Amino acid sequence: MLKVLKLVIVGSCLLTSLAFVFQNEPLSPKSNSKVNTVVIDAGHGGKDPGTRGRRTKEKDVALAVALELGRKIKDETPEVKVLYTRSTDVFIELGERSAFANRNNADLFISIHCNATPRSRSVRGTETFVMGLHKTEGNLEVARRENSVILQETNYKQKYKGFDPNSPLAHIMLANYQSAFISSSLRFADHVEKKFQSVSGRESRGVKQAGFLVLWRAAMPSVLIETGFLSTPDEEDYLSSEDGQAEVAESIHQAFKLYKSEMDR
Repeated sequence: MLKVLKLVIVGSCLLTSLAFVFQNEPLSPKSNSKVNTVVIDAGHGGKDPGTRGRRTKEKDVALAVALELGRKIKDETPEVKVLYTRSTDVFIELGERSAFANRNNADLFISIHCNATPRSRSVRGTETFVMGLHKTEGNLEVARRENSVILQETNYKQKYKGFDPNSPLAHIMLANYQSAFISSSLRFADHVEKKFQSVSGRESRGVKQAGFLVLWRAAMPSVLIETGFLSTPDEEDYLSSEDGQAEVAESIHQAFKLYKSEMDR
Protein backbone atom coordinates (compact mmCIF):
# COMPACT_ATOMS: atom_id res chain seq x y z
CA MET A 1 0.00 0.00 0.00
CA LEU A 2 2.83 2.38 0.85
CA LYS A 3 4.48 1.62 -2.49
CA VAL A 4 1.26 2.45 -4.36
CA LEU A 5 0.92 5.70 -2.42
CA LYS A 6 4.46 6.72 -3.39
CA LEU A 7 3.69 6.02 -7.06
CA VAL A 8 0.58 8.18 -6.86
CA ILE A 9 2.53 11.04 -5.29
CA VAL A 10 5.31 10.82 -7.90
CA GLY A 11 2.75 10.68 -10.70
CA SER A 12 0.96 13.75 -9.34
CA CYS A 13 4.22 15.70 -9.15
CA LEU A 14 5.06 14.74 -12.72
CA LEU A 15 1.69 15.88 -14.03
CA THR A 16 2.02 19.16 -12.12
CA SER A 17 5.46 19.73 -13.63
CA LEU A 18 4.23 19.02 -17.15
CA ALA A 19 1.28 21.37 -16.66
CA PHE A 20 3.67 24.10 -15.52
CA VAL A 21 5.87 23.61 -18.59
CA PHE A 22 2.96 23.79 -21.04
CA GLN A 23 1.42 26.76 -19.24
CA ASN A 24 4.65 28.73 -19.48
CA GLU A 25 5.37 27.89 -23.11
CA PRO A 26 4.89 30.92 -25.41
CA LEU A 27 1.58 30.87 -27.22
CA SER A 28 3.27 31.64 -30.52
CA PRO A 29 6.83 31.07 -31.67
CA LYS A 30 9.17 34.02 -31.89
CA SER A 31 9.13 35.62 -35.33
CA ASN A 32 11.95 34.57 -37.61
CA SER A 33 11.21 37.43 -39.97
CA LYS A 34 14.01 39.76 -40.96
CA VAL A 35 11.59 42.64 -41.42
CA ASN A 36 9.86 43.28 -38.09
CA THR A 37 9.99 47.07 -37.78
CA VAL A 38 9.53 49.66 -40.54
CA VAL A 39 10.05 53.40 -40.13
CA ILE A 40 8.16 55.55 -42.63
CA ASP A 41 9.47 59.07 -43.00
CA ALA A 42 7.22 61.78 -44.43
CA GLY A 43 9.68 64.27 -45.88
CA HIS A 44 9.79 67.92 -44.78
CA GLY A 45 7.03 69.31 -42.50
CA GLY A 46 6.24 72.32 -40.35
CA LYS A 47 8.26 75.36 -41.35
CA ASP A 48 9.80 73.37 -44.20
CA PRO A 49 7.18 72.93 -46.97
CA GLY A 50 9.55 71.20 -49.36
CA THR A 51 8.97 71.77 -53.05
CA ARG A 52 5.73 73.34 -54.29
CA GLY A 53 3.30 72.98 -57.14
CA ARG A 54 0.75 75.56 -58.15
CA ARG A 55 -1.27 74.88 -54.98
CA THR A 56 0.35 71.80 -53.43
CA LYS A 57 3.14 71.49 -50.88
CA GLU A 58 5.45 68.50 -50.81
CA LYS A 59 5.14 68.13 -47.03
CA ASP A 60 1.38 67.52 -47.30
CA VAL A 61 1.59 64.90 -50.05
CA ALA A 62 4.46 63.12 -48.30
CA LEU A 63 2.51 62.92 -45.03
CA ALA A 64 -0.68 61.66 -46.68
CA VAL A 65 1.19 58.93 -48.58
CA ALA A 66 3.23 57.94 -45.53
CA LEU A 67 0.16 57.52 -43.31
CA GLU A 68 -1.70 55.57 -45.99
CA LEU A 69 1.30 53.30 -46.58
CA GLY A 70 1.58 52.62 -42.86
CA ARG A 71 -2.11 51.80 -42.63
CA LYS A 72 -1.84 49.29 -45.48
CA ILE A 73 1.16 47.57 -43.93
CA LYS A 74 -0.58 47.36 -40.53
CA ASP A 75 -3.76 45.96 -42.06
CA GLU A 76 -2.08 43.19 -44.07
CA THR A 77 0.91 42.40 -41.87
CA PRO A 78 -0.12 43.27 -38.31
CA GLU A 79 2.96 41.51 -36.95
CA VAL A 80 5.13 44.27 -38.46
CA LYS A 81 5.66 47.31 -36.23
CA VAL A 82 5.11 50.53 -38.22
CA LEU A 83 6.58 53.76 -36.89
CA TYR A 84 6.47 57.29 -38.33
CA THR A 85 9.10 59.99 -38.00
CA ARG A 86 6.15 62.37 -38.03
CA SER A 87 2.40 61.85 -38.16
CA THR A 88 1.47 65.55 -38.13
CA ASP A 89 2.68 68.75 -39.78
CA VAL A 90 5.82 69.30 -37.69
CA PHE A 91 9.44 70.04 -38.54
CA ILE A 92 11.86 67.18 -37.89
CA GLU A 93 15.60 67.63 -38.40
CA LEU A 94 17.18 65.36 -41.00
CA GLY A 95 19.58 63.74 -38.57
CA GLU A 96 16.78 62.95 -36.12
CA ARG A 97 14.84 61.00 -38.77
CA SER A 98 17.50 58.32 -39.23
CA ALA A 99 18.39 58.48 -35.52
CA PHE A 100 14.77 57.64 -34.71
CA ALA A 101 14.97 54.60 -36.98
CA ASN A 102 18.23 53.53 -35.34
CA ARG A 103 16.85 53.89 -31.80
CA ASN A 104 13.90 51.69 -32.70
CA ASN A 105 16.07 49.02 -34.37
CA ALA A 106 14.20 49.40 -37.65
CA ASP A 107 14.73 46.84 -40.39
CA LEU A 108 13.71 49.19 -43.20
CA PHE A 109 13.61 52.99 -43.57
CA ILE A 110 11.33 54.53 -46.23
CA SER A 111 11.48 58.28 -46.84
CA ILE A 112 8.63 59.75 -48.93
CA HIS A 113 9.11 62.86 -51.07
CA CYS A 114 7.94 64.73 -54.17
CA ASN A 115 10.14 65.96 -56.98
CA ALA A 116 10.29 69.23 -58.94
CA THR A 117 12.33 70.96 -61.58
CA PRO A 118 12.27 74.66 -62.50
CA ARG A 119 13.33 73.92 -66.08
CA SER A 120 10.24 72.10 -67.28
CA ARG A 121 6.53 71.68 -66.64
CA SER A 122 6.36 68.37 -68.50
CA VAL A 123 8.88 66.17 -66.67
CA ARG A 124 7.08 63.32 -64.92
CA GLY A 125 7.71 59.98 -63.30
CA THR A 126 8.99 58.35 -60.13
CA GLU A 127 12.54 57.88 -58.85
CA THR A 128 13.80 55.82 -55.93
CA PHE A 129 17.18 56.70 -54.46
CA VAL A 130 19.60 54.78 -52.30
CA MET A 131 22.65 56.22 -50.60
CA GLY A 132 25.60 56.38 -52.95
CA LEU A 133 27.60 58.36 -55.45
CA HIS A 134 25.46 60.47 -57.76
CA LYS A 135 26.63 59.86 -61.30
CA THR A 136 24.66 62.61 -63.01
CA GLU A 137 24.07 66.30 -62.44
CA GLY A 138 20.36 65.57 -62.10
CA ASN A 139 20.92 63.20 -59.18
CA LEU A 140 23.14 65.78 -57.50
CA GLU A 141 20.45 68.42 -57.98
CA VAL A 142 17.84 66.28 -56.22
CA ALA A 143 20.21 65.52 -53.33
CA ARG A 144 21.22 69.17 -53.02
CA ARG A 145 17.57 70.26 -52.88
CA GLU A 146 16.58 67.67 -50.27
CA ASN A 147 19.70 68.29 -48.16
CA SER A 148 19.21 72.07 -48.15
CA VAL A 149 16.65 71.54 -45.40
CA ILE A 150 19.50 71.60 -42.87
CA LEU A 151 19.90 75.33 -43.48
CA GLN A 152 16.75 75.71 -41.36
CA GLU A 153 18.34 73.86 -38.45
CA THR A 154 20.40 75.51 -35.73
CA ASN A 155 24.11 74.65 -35.54
CA TYR A 156 23.83 72.49 -38.65
CA LYS A 157 27.58 72.65 -39.35
CA GLN A 158 28.34 71.09 -35.98
CA LYS A 159 25.56 68.49 -36.28
CA TYR A 160 26.59 67.35 -39.75
CA LYS A 161 30.36 67.65 -39.34
CA GLY A 162 30.72 70.76 -41.47
CA PHE A 163 28.57 69.45 -44.34
CA ASP A 164 27.82 72.15 -46.92
CA PRO A 165 24.62 71.40 -48.88
CA ASN A 166 25.83 73.64 -51.71
CA SER A 167 29.10 71.75 -52.21
CA PRO A 168 29.22 68.87 -54.75
CA LEU A 169 32.31 67.51 -52.98
CA ALA A 170 30.42 67.27 -49.69
CA HIS A 171 27.75 65.12 -51.34
CA ILE A 172 30.39 62.83 -52.83
CA MET A 173 31.84 62.24 -49.35
CA LEU A 174 28.49 60.87 -48.20
CA ALA A 175 28.74 58.03 -50.74
CA ASN A 176 30.90 55.94 -48.38
CA TYR A 177 28.03 55.49 -45.95
CA GLN A 178 25.31 52.82 -46.13
CA SER A 179 27.69 50.46 -47.98
CA ALA A 180 26.76 47.60 -45.62
CA PHE A 181 23.10 47.83 -46.66
CA ILE A 182 23.43 48.78 -50.32
CA SER A 183 22.38 45.38 -51.68
CA SER A 184 19.13 45.20 -49.70
CA SER A 185 18.43 48.89 -50.32
CA LEU A 186 18.80 48.40 -54.06
CA ARG A 187 16.57 45.31 -53.94
CA PHE A 188 13.73 47.21 -52.27
CA ALA A 189 14.23 50.27 -54.48
CA ASP A 190 13.98 48.12 -57.61
CA HIS A 191 10.72 46.59 -56.37
CA VAL A 192 9.31 50.07 -55.70
CA GLU A 193 10.01 51.32 -59.20
CA LYS A 194 8.64 48.16 -60.84
CA LYS A 195 5.47 48.31 -58.75
CA PHE A 196 4.93 51.96 -59.69
CA GLN A 197 4.78 50.73 -63.28
CA SER A 198 2.72 47.57 -62.79
CA VAL A 199 0.31 48.72 -60.06
CA SER A 200 -0.41 52.28 -61.12
CA GLY A 201 0.99 52.57 -64.65
CA ARG A 202 3.39 55.33 -63.63
CA GLU A 203 6.45 56.27 -65.65
CA SER A 204 9.58 55.11 -63.82
CA ARG A 205 12.76 57.12 -64.04
CA GLY A 206 14.61 54.28 -62.37
CA VAL A 207 16.64 53.46 -59.28
CA LYS A 208 19.41 55.97 -58.60
CA GLN A 209 22.13 56.76 -56.11
CA ALA A 210 22.97 60.07 -54.48
CA GLY A 211 24.17 61.50 -51.18
CA PHE A 212 21.17 62.17 -48.96
CA LEU A 213 21.64 63.31 -45.38
CA VAL A 214 18.37 61.68 -44.34
CA LEU A 215 19.87 58.27 -45.27
CA TRP A 216 23.37 59.13 -44.08
CA ARG A 217 23.43 57.37 -40.71
CA ALA A 218 20.57 54.93 -41.09
CA ALA A 219 21.80 51.56 -39.83
CA MET A 220 19.43 49.54 -42.00
CA PRO A 221 18.35 49.26 -45.66
CA SER A 222 17.02 52.69 -46.62
CA VAL A 223 15.45 54.39 -49.63
CA LEU A 224 14.21 57.85 -50.55
CA ILE A 225 11.22 57.77 -52.91
CA GLU A 226 10.39 60.71 -55.18
CA THR A 227 6.73 60.01 -55.94
CA GLY A 228 6.37 62.45 -58.85
CA PHE A 229 6.87 66.03 -60.01
CA LEU A 230 4.78 68.78 -58.41
CA SER A 231 6.20 71.14 -61.04
CA THR A 232 4.22 69.28 -63.72
CA PRO A 233 0.50 70.21 -63.55
CA ASP A 234 -1.02 66.79 -64.28
CA GLU A 235 1.38 65.08 -61.86
CA GLU A 236 0.50 67.64 -59.21
CA ASP A 237 -3.20 66.95 -59.75
CA TYR A 238 -2.55 63.21 -59.36
CA LEU A 239 -0.36 63.52 -56.25
CA SER A 240 -2.71 65.95 -54.52
CA SER A 241 -5.75 63.70 -55.01
CA GLU A 242 -6.84 61.04 -52.53
CA ASP A 243 -6.98 58.42 -55.29
CA GLY A 244 -3.48 59.29 -56.46
CA GLN A 245 -2.05 59.19 -52.94
CA ALA A 246 -3.74 55.84 -52.27
CA GLU A 247 -2.34 54.43 -55.51
CA VAL A 248 1.18 55.63 -54.71
CA ALA A 249 0.91 54.09 -51.24
CA GLU A 250 -0.36 50.81 -52.67
CA SER A 251 2.53 50.62 -55.13
CA ILE A 252 5.05 51.01 -52.31
CA HIS A 253 3.05 48.57 -50.18
CA GLN A 254 3.20 45.91 -52.89
CA ALA A 255 6.95 46.44 -53.13
CA PHE A 256 7.22 46.07 -49.35
CA LYS A 257 5.32 42.77 -49.35
CA LEU A 258 7.54 41.35 -52.08
CA TYR A 259 10.71 42.54 -50.35
CA LYS A 260 9.62 41.08 -47.00
CA SER A 261 8.75 37.71 -48.52
CA GLU A 262 12.16 37.54 -50.20
CA MET A 263 14.05 38.53 -47.04
CA ASP A 264 12.14 36.00 -44.95
CA ARG A 265 12.96 33.00 -47.16
